[in-house]
Amino acid sequence: MNIRIIKYCIPLLFNAGAWYSFGYTGVATWLPVVFAFVMIPLLELLLPPDHSNLDAQEEAVAKDDKIYDMILYSIVPIQYAVLYQFLTHINDAGLSTSDTIGRIVVMGLMCGVMGINVGHELGHRVNKTEQVMARMLLLSSLYMHFFIEHNRGHHKYVGTPTDPSSARRNEPLYFFWFRSITGVYRKAWAIAKEEQKKKGKTWLQNEMLHYQLIQLGFLCAIAYLFGWIVLSYFMIAALIGILLLETVNYIEHYGLYRKPTGNGNYERAMPHHSWNSDHIVGRIMLFELSRHSDHHYLASRKYQLLRHHDSSPQLPTGYPGSMLLATIPPLWFRVMNKKIDAYNKQRQ
Repeated sequence: MNIRIIKYCIPLLFNAGAWYSFGYTGVATWLPVVFAFVMIPLLELLLPPDHSNLDAQEEAVAKDDKIYDMILYSIVPIQYAVLYQFLTHINDAGLSTSDTIGRIVVMGLMCGVMGINVGHELGHRVNKTEQVMARMLLLSSLYMHFFIEHNRGHHKYVGTPTDPSSARRNEPLYFFWFRSITGVYRKAWAIAKEEQKKKGKTWLQNEMLHYQLIQLGFLCAIAYLFGWIVLSYFMIAALIGILLLETVNYIEHYGLYRKPTGNGNYERAMPHHSWNSDHIVGRIMLFELSRHSDHHYLASRKYQLLRHHDSSPQLPTGYPGSMLLATIPPLWFRVMNKKIDAYNKQRQ
């Protein structure tokens, strides 16, 4: 097993850390959060970004190596094992308020990083089994409609006024959260309804309806097995995971637009329509999600093959650091608006 494969096993430390934190109290409960939003941002300030790409031969080998896929597949049972650990220990006797909040936040981190992020990667695959695994991961975060809207909506309309997941210039993160979450949900229903009519299906065969019923059944099962208080804790954790996703969406497309070509159409999504980050730690921990410019340029490209493009605009630091920066809107605007203006001037 070569070093490129081994490095993509490192994100499993998040799962191990979460499992550990659910069995301990005090500072230990918060360790995955400290790692994600303190240690990684500090490392990415110290370590230079890596802009290198695989050569043709390396890419051919990586493309055919199934171990990269097996790493993703393993996350499905691991995610549910971690969720079970959370559900069985979130209401332990003697927990302090800090311990309870810490465990909820850590589970929220798992919902975002492993549930939605890995579900996103598998959701772009054409293999039906991989798509089922994607839905299973999204279920663990109560965000199954992402499978519909992201693949059939966001990738088509990214960087346009009709895309709720593309942040506008000078739009605060907290406004974006509301607009994106509600907009994505409505668009998922619209897409599912349109496909239902196109295929001549009844309303009972609506894909979005199925996802709502599956999630409702999942929530009822948790309430029955673990109680209503534990259910409420899980729902808060899922919301944290969703907000992490939407914060990632915010930094990925903030202030970047595709030019209209007439008749309601827009130029093709190119690498310069998404913010990119080549900071190595964040790239590894998020399965190369931060090489987002190439992902939107060719959504079918697997995570281990994603490339750096010289034409893509670069975030000031890695994803965790940029997400923290986005939580302070005036500071975010000051940094990013200058980068947008400089980048637009460079492209003229």
